[in-house]
This record gives sequence, C-alpha cells and structure tokens, in this order.
Amino acid sequence: MLIDCDSCAARDISCGDCVVAALLGPRRGSVELDSAEQDALGALASGGLLPPLRLVPTRPPEQPPTTRTAIA
Repeated sequence: MLIDCDSCAARDISCGDCVVAALLGPRRGSVELDSAEQDALGALASGGLLPPLRLVPTRPPEQPPTTRTAIA
C-alpha cells in the first residue's frame, strides 16, 4: 500500500488522528507499507492502541496497464 500524504483530501484536517502522523509525524510525500505492516497497524488500531489510517485519496489509484489482444 502506498500512502501519499500529498494527495490526501484529509491532509491538515485529520493528520492529528492518523496512524501515519502518530508514528512518523506530519509528512510530505509518501510512505509504503507491505501487507504485514498493514495487518499489524490494523490490529493495533482495532485494539485502540493507535489511530486508524485516515487516508482519503483525491485521485484514484493508478491502474496497471492492460494488455490488449488484437482480434484478426
């Protein structure tokens, strides 16, 4: 998961209650989390030990390129 704080609609509104800001401080740029890190943060947030991720993307995630097959 790529968390891009620069493109978050909640930037400067909900940063104080976001796990990224709680762990790393207010950020510019992006942070990448692998699935194990996502699971760990989710477990800590569901247990009330950390705030949840408050990311609200302002643009859709990039889609992988599709392969087009020509029909002859």
